[in-house]
Amino acid sequence: MATPSKRNKKNKTTKQYGIEELKTLGNELLSSTSKINNLPILLTVVSPSSPPHHILESLLSLHAFFLTELPQLPSSTATASASDDGDQSKFIYLTWLRSKFDEFLKSLIDVLVSDKSDETLKEVVLDTLMEFVKVANGGTFHSSLYNRILRSIIHSTGPAEFLIDLLTSKYFKYIDVRYFTFISLEKLARNLEGKDVSDDKTASADGTDESQLCSNIESVIHNMYYTISHVPPPEKSDDTSDFEMWSVSDADDKQLKSKKRNNNVLSAARLAKKMKLKFTKAWIAYLRLPLPLDVYKEVLVNLHQAVFPHLSNPIMLCDFLTRSYDVGGVVSVMALNSLFVLMMEHGLEYPNFYEKLYALLVPSIFMAKHRARFFELLDSCLKSNLLPAYLAASFAKKLSRLSLLVPPFGVWVITSLVHNILRRHPSVNCLVHREDFDEDSGHKTDEVNASNLDNPQTGATACQKSGIDHFNIDESDPMKSGAMRSSLWEIDTARHHYCPPVSRSALSLETDLTVRGKTCDVNVGDVSAASYATILGSEITRRVKQVPLAFYKTTPSSLFSENDFAGWTFKCEETSEINESNENAAKDLLDPEHSAKRQRIECQ
Repeated sequence: MATPSKRNKKNKTTKQYGIEELKTLGNELLSSTSKINNLPILLTVVSPSSPPHHILESLLSLHAFFLTELPQLPSSTATASASDDGDQSKFIYLTWLRSKFDEFLKSLIDVLVSDKSDETLKEVVLDTLMEFVKVANGGTFHSSLYNRILRSIIHSTGPAEFLIDLLTSKYFKYIDVRYFTFISLEKLARNLEGKDVSDDKTASADGTDESQLCSNIESVIHNMYYTISHVPPPEKSDDTSDFEMWSVSDADDKQLKSKKRNNNVLSAARLAKKMKLKFTKAWIAYLRLPLPLDVYKEVLVNLHQAVFPHLSNPIMLCDFLTRSYDVGGVVSVMALNSLFVLMMEHGLEYPNFYEKLYALLVPSIFMAKHRARFFELLDSCLKSNLLPAYLAASFAKKLSRLSLLVPPFGVWVITSLVHNILRRHPSVNCLVHREDFDEDSGHKTDEVNASNLDNPQTGATACQKSGIDHFNIDESDPMKSGAMRSSLWEIDTARHHYCPPVSRSALSLETDLTVRGKTCDVNVGDVSAASYATILGSEITRRVKQVPLAFYKTTPSSLFSENDFAGWTFKCEETSEINESNENAAKDLLDPEHSAKRQRIECQ
């Protein structure tokens, strides 16, 4: 560790050089090896605490110097094996240069992720590091250096979106960069998964702030998702010339006619074949992490479109999706889409699928952000002719009951869904109009009521029986809900709904839906995204043949007429007398003389 005197001397050395002096030091270093002592001076300038122009000037000189020296530098773990003193001294010199190069890389990464660096400097530093990734490993991709760069970006405390956008726009078009990005993300996710458990134990033992630790982990997970979602998925192309390689240097481009070119092309082709596997492993490792709620929702929304088509085996995500579907609430709604794709296209069997779907039918679902896609999937799930009658009846009855609790646009969707259920499953059309039977006698309750009208006791009992709804909306099992013994009386109330589109939609259920040749399914997608604004807009643009008008021959003197409320009067004269008496009472309270004067007048 440096002493304070040495640290002050080092800071003094860094500050005393200006732009021109740094440029002179760089030119001397590049022109003569005798000026090799300028190298440590320039390295001290590459620091987050230095001015950006000083960092940039030193960076350009050091970049040019190390590019020429890299081919002869030994590896960081190399040991001397030569016996000649000249070779030994040369090895020591090159080993010293290697240590300075490693120090230079570390300083560049520190500047890259520093909050003090501006965007222009970060872009130059990232380009310099990616240039070393390209050439620092003998012309092949320097995967360990790239892993360090990506890890530093993802674990940075500041916003990492700018650096990830730079990688996306400049380097993710190269197949080898994408390939090693997926490998690095998989390693980072696995390390973070193991670190999450160990850090919790360390935090509880050391008394570390657990909230700060969780905040850091959430920030890393956000950065990882931003990165993995911006990497282009594996491409399906039979032409290997379409794949660009970042690690192919200019010197290699001149030898494309030789055998080396064929090796490079095969290398790109091999990477393309392994890309889908690396893509799958990266996503599987990432989805094992404790995702924050906002990331969790975004992943579930985009999973079936952005990830499924490029996985080697989408069934591998069934555990993640079934756990998400069991969470309940809006998370289950978002997981439904991907789970439905696995069931329909990849043969996934999920025994309790319809029970979980039945539990999702709550009033809040009609106000959810992704309700449109949910109702479309619900309609598709209830389309199968193999669906049991009790299950179709339970869904139809529960939707009907919810029509009493949801906004008008929700009732509009419900009538469309019930219309399709009744048309596809004729066995549940008995719910439209049910004539209850007495379970003991086997006769219709209507006939029993007619025969017992003269008997008040038996008549009252019969009326009570005929008004019972056997459906239990609180029952979670559709088989035990009692929907087959009930009726869709709630839909009849929608026929008199104040909202015109709802009442018109409910009128469509009056037709005989069992005649499939004369009816057709309602497209739920047309009404699933409805809202107050869309309903109002459709009514404004709708062409109306007859418009009701309010016309009075004389100006009305009251809000209601006497015929509306028998025994009540709404005359202006009586109202004025009441108001006058109230005013007098108020004056009597405020002015006793006024009260005595009024009493004398009344006595006279």
